[in-house]
Amino acid sequence: KANVQIDKNYIELSPNQGTYIPAGTKHRLSNFNKEPLILIEVQSGKYLDEDDIIRYEDNYGRDK
Repeated sequence: KANVQIDKNYIELSPNQGTYIPAGTKHRLSNFNKEPLILIEVQSGKYLDEDDIIRYEDNYGRDK
């Protein structure tokens, strides 16, 4: 299961479920289970690159 925060709303996704995150929306994905989480991310739009990511908080030491 995946725990998804989109702005201030929280949802839990079960296997084979998905959700839509509008462009520019602050969001976070979490896995509170012991099973590995496999994620398929689909992006759409004119510009699809990693350099447009804004990390507001990063628990893994990646560059902002």
